Amino acid sequence: MLQTKTTIIILAAGKGSRMKSNYPKVLHKLGGKTILEYVLNTAKSIKPTKIILVCTNNIKKILSQTKNVPVEWVIQKHQKGTGDAIIIASKNFSDNENIIVLYGDMPLISKESIRKLQESKKKSNLSLLTSNIKHPEGYGRILRKKGKVISIIEDKCAKNKEKLIKEVYSGTFIANGKDLKRWLLKINKNNINQEFYATDIVYLAYLEGNTISTVKPLNYREMLGVNNQVQLSILEKIIQKKITENLMISGIILKDPDHFNLRGTLKHGKNIEIDTGVILEGNIILGDHVKIGAGCIIKNSMIKNKSQIREYSIIENVKIGESCIIGPFCHLRNNTIINNEIHIGNFVEVKDSTIEKKSKIKHLSYIGNSEIGSQVNIGAGSITCNYDGLKKSKTIIGNNVFIGSNTELIAPITISKNTTIAAGTTVIKNVEKPGLVYNKKEQKYKENWVLTKSNNKKTTK
Repeated sequence: MLQTKTTIIILAAGKGSRMKSNYPKVLHKLGGKTILEYVLNTAKSIKPTKIILVCTNNIKKILSQTKNVPVEWVIQKHQKGTGDAIIIASKNFSDNENIIVLYGDMPLISKESIRKLQESKKKSNLSLLTSNIKHPEGYGRILRKKGKVISIIEDKCAKNKEKLIKEVYSGTFIANGKDLKRWLLKINKNNINQEFYATDIVYLAYLEGNTISTVKPLNYREMLGVNNQVQLSILEKIIQKKITENLMISGIILKDPDHFNLRGTLKHGKNIEIDTGVILEGNIILGDHVKIGAGCIIKNSMIKNKSQIREYSIIENVKIGESCIIGPFCHLRNNTIINNEIHIGNFVEVKDSTIEKKSKIKHLSYIGNSEIGSQVNIGAGSITCNYDGLKKSKTIIGNNVFIGSNTELIAPITISKNTTIAAGTTVIKNVEKPGLVYNKKEQKYKENWVLTKSNNKKTTK
């Protein structure tokens, strides 16, 4: 027996005005992914014949979020309701296939619940995803007669008695393409919002004597949608809890799971320890025995085996080698590459630089647009002066260089290997041979001098 073809329609044309945002509702993020991505990935997992995405003219923003999922685009230019959206999509599906309708703002819908709908459809003409919930406000209610579904009443149209009904409709259903097209042609706008409601097809199916079945999701939370920032926050907590549970099951030690956030993807080794208040964002790779201290923010970075990221450090677009100690309170960013056994300490910023193995920058320094060799020591307060107001220039430091505290390196500049730079030196020329580099400075001394108001050069007002 040939399997019936399936097309999935995702309704994502809502303006999301209650989000009070310039972005379409379905492009707001949960756990680092857009709401729409969750729905698209679930739809893809069903392996349908095609996925039809009904959206607005703001197609470019949505297109950028769906690179990995092939879809057919359908534009709903005017907001005339969910029924109108499906009517527009109906031009793209045939009579002899099953149609599943999903909503782009319901990110928790599961593959398993959709499979239950498909099984239910084998014994009915129309199958609905419904659930009994304690607080049904905002949902359409399922109306039954002698146990059989006869219609759905929208929340705005429901009367007092109907509002007491706890069985609600998710908006997700499955029907045959031919039946669906026939029902859609009969719906009208005779309602409070003057829109074409997709829910009207249920009553039309009942009038024809069709079998209408209902299926419960695996978890009622699958029916939660996003209409405002409060609901977005609720779903974020649900998703983060699921993420942290999965990470701990996989072996990661989370010292405070309630105050950890993963907003992207994490590939990891064994014996990872993560303290409280850590945020991982984008694509993160952690090797074995990595420790991350409290309050760290790490974005799109790789950290190899046995490295430690100490408290309150920020790391963005960085590759860190093995057995490094980073932080506390340091900032690494913009395509920086840190080799093995490197120590970067308190209040150090490094950007767009490479640092070779066993080098140290332990205190209060800025390193930008630099190539630093191995076993280099950079003293406290040292900086690379890489920007002249028009362009950024490179600093190159050879192996085994010692740079004393409070040194200024005026780029572009190259320092030969085995060179020592004395504390407080301003280096303005290339050092081509190993040696000691320093600036002469005169230190004066007045004997028996005591600070008084009369000799204090600083004036007070």
